[in-house]
This record gives sequence, C-alpha cells and structure tokens, in this order.
Amino acid sequence: MRHAWEVVRLEAGAEQRDTPHIMRHSAATWLMQNGVDLWEAASYLGMSPEILNSVYGHHSPSFQQNAARSTAQKRPSNA
Repeated sequence: MRHAWEVVRLEAGAEQRDTPHIMRHSAATWLMQNGVDLWEAASYLGMSPEILNSVYGHHSPSFQQNAARSTAQKRPSNA
C-alpha cells in the first residue's frame, strides 16, 4: 500500500504530507459540500452513513437549513 501510494502521489505531483487519510478526508468533505446522497458517499468512502454524517455532515449545504429557515419565520400572534 505504501509503495503504491508513493507512486500515485508522485505521479499526481502531490506533497509528501498528502496522505491517504488526508485525501479521504478531503473527498468526504467535497462529497458532502456537493450534496451527494449520504448512502452513496458513505459507500464510496467505505464508511457507514452514520459516521459520515456525524463527522462530515456539517459540510452539507442543507446542514441546519430547516432550523435557519424556522428561526427566520415570524411567530404566530397567538403563541
């Protein structure tokens, strides 16, 4: 694995600090930012949807969207 990664890293012109872990982290972040389905992204990354959501869910464009929309709405006058 290490030798294979070094070959890929060198071919790509990546830095030595660009490890498989960093690349997986970046991929997870980008998938969530682009709104990829949670199950599809988790399967692609080889992790559970629960882990993906708990660690990277805040990168999703819809993260807390409902809460933000709800706080912006005017409260009913009888409340």
